[in-house]
Amino acid sequence: MLQLVMDEDDRPRLKGDTASLLAKEDLSPYSQDELNERIALLQAEIERVKAHRDKAAAHRNAAEALFGKSTA
Repeated sequence: MLQLVMDEDDRPRLKGDTASLLAKEDLSPYSQDELNERIALLQAEIERVKAHRDKAAAHRNAAEALFGKSTA
């Protein structure tokens, strides 16, 4: 019997990711200090995502330079 195994990257993404849930959260209970901490954490996360995006783009560009641009 053939068993298919999916890598995590191959799995469908869940609708309503964490960022979407954060955007819906009521912010009124938070103090000014808590909001400032939240902003700092979100800015750090944005930088982390940008760094990952740039790394993935560099990897893709290197692959395209080596193997030619894909038509997919």
